[in-house]
Amino acid sequence: MSRCRTLTTDRTNGEVMPDGLPPDQTLVKPPPEQGAATAPDSGASGSSVRRPGLVLALLAMATFLASLDLLIVNVALDPIGRGIGTRDLSDLSWILNGYAIVFAALLVPAGRLADRYGRKGAFIVGLGLFAAASLGAALSGNLWLLVVFRVIQAAGAAVLTPASLGLVLATAPPAKVHKYVQIWAASGSLAAAAGPAAGGLLANAAWQWIFLINIPLCLAAMGMAFRLIPNVRHDLATRIPDMVGGLLIVLAVGALAVGLVKAPDWGWGAAPTLGSLVLAAVSFIAFVVRSSRAHVPIVELGIFRNVVFSSANAAVLLFYASFTLQLLGIIQWLEQQGDWSVVRTGFAVAPGPGMVFIASLLAARLAHRLPIGLIAAVGALLSGVGIALITVSTGGHAIHYASGILPGWLIGGFGMGLALPTMFSSATRDLPPHQAATGSAVVNMASQIGSVLGVSLLVIFLALPGSDPHHGYAISWWTATVLAVASGIAALGLNARRHTRTAVA
Repeated sequence: MSRCRTLTTDRTNGEVMPDGLPPDQTLVKPPPEQGAATAPDSGASGSSVRRPGLVLALLAMATFLASLDLLIVNVALDPIGRGIGTRDLSDLSWILNGYAIVFAALLVPAGRLADRYGRKGAFIVGLGLFAAASLGAALSGNLWLLVVFRVIQAAGAAVLTPASLGLVLATAPPAKVHKYVQIWAASGSLAAAAGPAAGGLLANAAWQWIFLINIPLCLAAMGMAFRLIPNVRHDLATRIPDMVGGLLIVLAVGALAVGLVKAPDWGWGAAPTLGSLVLAAVSFIAFVVRSSRAHVPIVELGIFRNVVFSSANAAVLLFYASFTLQLLGIIQWLEQQGDWSVVRTGFAVAPGPGMVFIASLLAARLAHRLPIGLIAAVGALLSGVGIALITVSTGGHAIHYASGILPGWLIGGFGMGLALPTMFSSATRDLPPHQAATGSAVVNMASQIGSVLGVSLLVIFLALPGSDPHHGYAISWWTATVLAVASGIAALGLNARRHTRTAVA
């Protein structure tokens, strides 16, 4: 789903982390380990890179593609289902869930591998993987082959995203680093605004175009990357994180999603359903145990003792679950119950995400005057109010876009713009510098897990028995309201008292 956030990186390891660390938490590079091997510095810096503005545009465009691919598929699920002969939403949901699960699990190790072996190479490899998987997805003749290529797409996106941000920091002019990072992060907001409409237009021609469009753009970006991006220094002393832990989190979230989306078909008491849910629980416990013992875990469990960080994770997970229920539910309702075309649907849902950029600018100004937890909480509550208004205004049946959907959707989009940037930028506020990058990746992981839960819950609610097809949508949207309110309550934890800390090299 939408990935509208303000990000930066810890310069010590190049992983993704939210921007917004306070001035007293200056990130200082620790001394290398005794005897550690590092690759020679290429001498690349913002002051020596030719045409840094063009490099920024290239890196932002690649990140835009990775974000866009999450959104355009939401609108195109119906034509994809018709094209491959599958109309079951519980099966089609894996086109979304497979991408989100793998992206979440690979973000941390991909960032560290890019730092160890070179961000330019990782960026180009990620683009190539993304392009090849896009071609495979477009040529897929059945659902599960398409899901496989979506998983590979997610792997490519997980590789290029942290690498691109590390390259932004390495190539930006020193006086413009913050501005460059903001522009890079804005590409996610632009993807959120453009995704539904672009998906509708492309899928209207043929659903394959939502994947084929990536190929020439990725190939052009690879060619430009070879010419424009310098060989930025990489650190061979960077330790590779525990990959077994990454596999366990994939298994845990994947098994949970299987159990939830297939329960209406299998039955909640059936052996496959219970087996999937038990496997999810066992895998999660194994992940926690593994993370507590691994030398370089995927997630450092100790960071959850930080109240602000834990609150941010809970708020983000709940918000993404709510937003996914809203977005995908409205898209399915318009296309299935209203018989709207994908083009009409895409343009109908675009205004909501389009409000995110506007509201995020206001949130940045308010952050200097109001408690950040209050800003995020108000944004989450507005999101809940918006979808509740849609549920009530539609009366459960008639589709009146201008009066029944648009007002609530704009309110919800504005709330999202207040909530998400604030949640992400505050998450690592009180973490020590050496944990900030990992902490940021964990928050990104929480957002993707929230999306998976949102998709899975929608499948459950739309499969509820009853003669009124709107009944499942109404339950979905009321649940989204509750989740948004819960997210707002969790966001109040962002106001926890700060502890000033000095980083020492």
